[in-house]
This record gives sequence, C-alpha cells and structure tokens, in this order.
Amino acid sequence: MLLREQLNGVLDALQTVLLGKEEPLRLALTCLLARGHLLIEDLPGMGKTTLAHALAHVTGLSDTRVQFTSDMLPADILGVSIFEPSDSRFRFHPGPVFTQLLLADEINRTTPKTQSALLEAMEEGQVSVDGERHALPTPFFVIATQNPSSQYGTFPLPESQLDRFLMRITLGYPAASVERELLKSGGTRHRIEDLPRCLTPEELVSAQQACEQVHASDSLIDYVQRLLQFTRDHAEFSYGMSPRGGLALLRCARCWAWLSGRDHVVPEDVQAVLAAVVTHRVRAADDVASREGDRLTARLLEEVDVLG
Repeated sequence: MLLREQLNGVLDALQTVLLGKEEPLRLALTCLLARGHLLIEDLPGMGKTTLAHALAHVTGLSDTRVQFTSDMLPADILGVSIFEPSDSRFRFHPGPVFTQLLLADEINRTTPKTQSALLEAMEEGQVSVDGERHALPTPFFVIATQNPSSQYGTFPLPESQLDRFLMRITLGYPAASVERELLKSGGTRHRIEDLPRCLTPEELVSAQQACEQVHASDSLIDYVQRLLQFTRDHAEFSYGMSPRGGLALLRCARCWAWLSGRDHVVPEDVQAVLAAVVTHRVRAADDVASREGDRLTARLLEEVDVLG
C-alpha cells in the first residue's frame, strides 16, 4: 500500500509541472512500471523534454539527455574503446547510454544506423562494443521524443525500432485555461528542481515486481487474445499484432490495474492502455501513414466484444 501511495505521489508531483496532462502522465508511469520504453511523438515545445526530466527527478533515477542529429554515430551513444599506452591495452569509455533514464531527444532526426544502436540496449539491457558485452544500470528506461514525420529533416523509425517501445503517447496542446496559467507564470520547467523525490530506484524495482503479481483471469486473457486475432484477420490491417505485442498489452494492463488499487486486471485496464500500446504496432492495409493506428485502435475497441 505504501508503494502505491508513493507512486500516486509521483503522479501528483508531475502534474504540478505538466498541467492538465493526467492521462499521458499516468501512461508514462505505467510504462516505467512495466519495464518498458516510452516514445513521445509531438510537435516541438509541447513538454516532452520536461516530462522526462521531471520523471527522473521524482523517481531518483540518474538521467542523461542526448540530442540526436543527422551526423551522430553509434559510438556517440554507446561508447568507444580507446588504446591506453600506459596499460598497453584498449579501455572502454562508456557513452551516455550508461544511465538509468536516457532521454533520446528527437530520435528521428538521426539516421537509421544510429537509431539501431539502441536496439540491443533497449531489448537486453546491455551493449556490445568490439565483441565485449557491457551491462547497463538497473533500472534502465528510455524516453525517446520524435517530431512528426512530416517535418523537415526526419528519418522514420523502422518497425523493428518502433516495436522496442512499449508505449507511444502524445501530449497535445494544453486546454485554454491551462495555457493561460502557463503564459502568466512564464512556464513550469523551473519547478522541476523543487519537486519532491517520491521514490528511490530500489523502491521503483519493488513496485515493478508488485505489478507482475497482479492477476489476469482466463477470461481476461481470452479478451486480449481476441483483440490480437482481430488485427490478424481483419482486411483493414496491413499486418497483425505479434505475440510480443500481446504480452506488452497485458503487462501494461497489470500496471494500470495496480496503480488503480486492484490486485486483478479488468477489461477497462486493457482498454485504458490499448491505444498507447497498439497504435505504433499496426498499420492500415491501404495507407502508409503510421498515424492510421489511431483509427484502427478505435475499431478494435468497437468491434471486439469483452465477453466473447
């Protein structure tokens, strides 16, 4: 119970910096509890970077920000081995990926080769350089931001990279009343350093373990399976959800249920996280635009019966 109260304290603290964004903040925290990685897609200036810094601060995670650019190389992220004459051997110099929370800012402004440098780190919690494996800190969480693909100078993330992100969310424009408060106060980013530290990394790991114990009944798993099967059978989908996508959906639903004070998953938990987990994993058969995932996710909620 204490852990859950601390996590709710994290949400309360974040809402003092990102005003009027309760649902995307709750989704971001759910992603962290589910041991996943988060992709935030939105226009510049919407608070993506602020969210990452604030989340690191209130959870006590060490964080590093990397600004992705078109001339960046994989070694700029992972690190490099340099020959040390004094020891007559190569010594590995860790890159910025060796942190607990990595903010990959504007990840789609770098080339696919550099984007792919994060694949092993995100999937296995380690990096391989010159044939040697180097473990990353625990917990390890990537928050990547990307601008809409219609903007100049962007490289679309390949499907293999997108699938490494447990969730994709947007923050969107603030409500008029919230924006008025932002304009009057000059912004809220300066408040980050004053936020309370609500959690330690060790307590975060304990909360992640507690979420894994949340019960999912057979009927609930049947519902998740019907959702997956619908994406595979319906002609409107270019391709169906993978088993890994189904596991991601169930993992996030468990965390959402735990945050809501339940020890079991209900269909509403699945529906609450569905869009964030699914939209970047599906594509319409007649459209190459990835944002078509929003419409397809809405079809899932409308067409798939909870009771079978």
